[in-house]
Amino acid sequence: MQYWLFKTEPHCFGIEDLKNAPDQTTSWDGVRNYQARNFMKSMKKGDLGFFYHSGKNPEIIGVVEVVKEAYPDHFAWDMFNRHFDPKSTPEKPLWYMVDVKLAEEFAEPLPRKMLAQEPVLAGMELMRKGSRLSVQPVGKEHFEHIMSMAKK
Repeated sequence: MQYWLFKTEPHCFGIEDLKNAPDQTTSWDGVRNYQARNFMKSMKKGDLGFFYHSGKNPEIIGVVEVVKEAYPDHFAWDMFNRHFDPKSTPEKPLWYMVDVKLAEEFAEPLPRKMLAQEPVLAGMELMRKGSRLSVQPVGKEHFEHIMSMAKK
């Protein structure tokens, strides 16, 4: 089992959008960073990830489960889509996506400022200054600690 963090702007696609999606499942598309793409390509069905609202009030709001492993992001081939990339083709895709399903919405969101006060989370990618990856790994110890915080 691997653990992840999926960042999204709540006004683009927030937890409410995921809750209202069919079967509370969606493709995690539009990732246009090679490192984040490679993380998605290494995801396995059953992996868990935090659903993170970025923006003015960054916070972890819940947990998603990877329900479909990486497959080509076909939105990169659609010239009318905001994620279009003319260098990506069906024959040679550059970008990938996974499908995620809502596993849990936290009763209370965990603001990044609160997370930053936890010494055990100091080594977490999210806490690194300048870290902007929209998909990033989370260590098991960090995942478990955040889950314990969410249960309090």
